[in-house]
Amino acid sequence: MLVSAELADVLSAIVQRLRTPDGSVPLVVSYDIREKIWNPPMPLLFQRGIGNERRGFTPSAIRKLLINALAATALTDANGNTLTFQAHDFRRIFVTDAIMNGLPPHIAQIICGHKTIDTTMGYKSVYPAETIEAHRAFIARRRATRPSEEYRTPTDDEWDSFLAHFEKRKVSVGTCARAFGSPCVHEHACVRCSLLRPDPAQRTRLEEIRENLEARIIEAKCEGWLGEVEGLQISYSGVKDKLAQIDAALQRQPGPTNLGMPSFTSFAG
Repeated sequence: MLVSAELADVLSAIVQRLRTPDGSVPLVVSYDIREKIWNPPMPLLFQRGIGNERRGFTPSAIRKLLINALAATALTDANGNTLTFQAHDFRRIFVTDAIMNGLPPHIAQIICGHKTIDTTMGYKSVYPAETIEAHRAFIARRRATRPSEEYRTPTDDEWDSFLAHFEKRKVSVGTCARAFGSPCVHEHACVRCSLLRPDPAQRTRLEEIRENLEARIIEAKCEGWLGEVEGLQISYSGVKDKLAQIDAALQRQPGPTNLGMPSFTSFAG
């Protein structure tokens, strides 16, 4: 998290104030006024003790504290009016400060929980050109501190391995020929799929899966789980088929061909 030293000092002071003797922050429940539900216990930063229990501050209580704090500072805007803030304004301040200090906008989008990056960019009070320049400066500083060998030219084997991730879909026991972006009708139960090309090096793994399925089928039959038995038997047949494919491929591996010794035939003149 890219935060200023002042904000880090404030957050640290709040956490230290909340810590119990064992060093933990108390877990308190809070009510979500929009979803109309009680949230599970969480280590809220804005909490207080009421009687023998601790509760989180309500949004209205936070707004009142914010108004009182601004009134005590006597800060005014350019027109001389007293400054007013909503709690939501601090999201804009955070996004602006973070992006201007090099945080990539798409990371800020994830932190804020926005569905689109356009919403995030609307939160910041800077121009796109300033964002780009700030991010470039951040990348330059990061590269200056990283080992130079990380930026070397990749070898042919490394490049081929990199391209293979785009040309082939790697799975745990082989390669899936399903097109990128297409749904998997087997819900990723790869051993059932005819598009799986098993890797001979994963034969041991497939044998373990077969043995596990055999044990699960026996258990399901004993417990009377008929629906479970049917699904397990489909996977079991798929594993046996993949093992047969590996055996057939190994038998087809090219080897030396014995052409025999040549013979000569003499013809009488």
